[in-house]
Amino acid sequence: MTTKKILITGGAGFIGSHVVRRFVNHYPSYEIYNLDKLTYAGNLENLKDIENKSNYHFVKGDITDAEFIQHLFHEHQFDGVIHLAAESHVDRSISNPLEFVLTNVVGTVNLLNAAKSIWHNQYADKIFYHVSTDEVYGQLGDEGKFLETTAYSPNSPYSASKASSDHFVRAYHHTYGMQVKISNCSNNYGSHHFPEKLIPLMINNIMNNKPLPVYGKGENVRDWLFVEDHARAIDDIYHKGSNGETYNIGGNNEWQNIELVKFLCQLMDRKLGRETGESEKLISYVTDRAGHDFRYAIDASKLMNELGWEPSVTFEQGLEKTVDWYLANQEWLKNVTTGNYQQYYQSMYASR
Repeated sequence: MTTKKILITGGAGFIGSHVVRRFVNHYPSYEIYNLDKLTYAGNLENLKDIENKSNYHFVKGDITDAEFIQHLFHEHQFDGVIHLAAESHVDRSISNPLEFVLTNVVGTVNLLNAAKSIWHNQYADKIFYHVSTDEVYGQLGDEGKFLETTAYSPNSPYSASKASSDHFVRAYHHTYGMQVKISNCSNNYGSHHFPEKLIPLMINNIMNNKPLPVYGKGENVRDWLFVEDHARAIDDIYHKGSNGETYNIGGNNEWQNIELVKFLCQLMDRKLGRETGESEKLISYVTDRAGHDFRYAIDASKLMNELGWEPSVTFEQGLEKTVDWYLANQEWLKNVTTGNYQQYYQSMYASR
């Protein structure tokens, strides 16, 4: 089998760790390099189960450091890039937009430049795969779904930075002939999710009998995608997707935030042996987020029709799997919420 060297950026994060795990386990002939800065959302404990695999390599570094990125590419001569490293939390982007510009835009261009410099315009078997978000499309009304042809209309500093990075990836395809693929996904959920996002935050707060903060009236609608299905879609697109194409990845699971939280409360009550309705009493409504998009929904029919991908679980099944994982891995959750997980790199890699 042909050995390929693939760089996965942001591989210690939520989605990235699932992608790294899938590629390491499914493609033993590939050398997988996980590049992560290990900011607050990067957690090497997410990858304990594969950290000793012979085809897995971790590199600590920052994609905004152009000199470092150039050196890394020239040292390892990567055949492909799967780029997930990004600042991704909308609330943080509102308070610090420039950080999102530097990581999501400048960092992406640094990677593109480094790939271009080692591939020397010989792109036939080289792939730059950029993982993006449905938020670049803006918001929907009560009807319709985002298509790959939907015009971009980002409404937050986060989505604006991701939209810009998408444009740069396409520009390198059209200007230099680089082989690129882009995917735009809906909201992910599943195991190993940092508890600032809606579902893991609610699970953690329910477990600890803390208030469940819901923006506005909770009427905003999101399409939810099980993270393992997302990793499988990335695998399919990387290996079978067409050069220069964009693929939307969605779970076909639209839920109002408040209905999701109430369903999660019922599920947690059952799992924790509480009286039905007990956790729902913890719901508290907070001031809505600035520029909060009303509704997102993905039409993933292109991905399904061209590559044969489809979701493997319903939202109810996936959410139950997710809750079960958090209940069985409370030590992981404790380490994340206390910050102890940030010591894991020191104990595992600093002395090597």
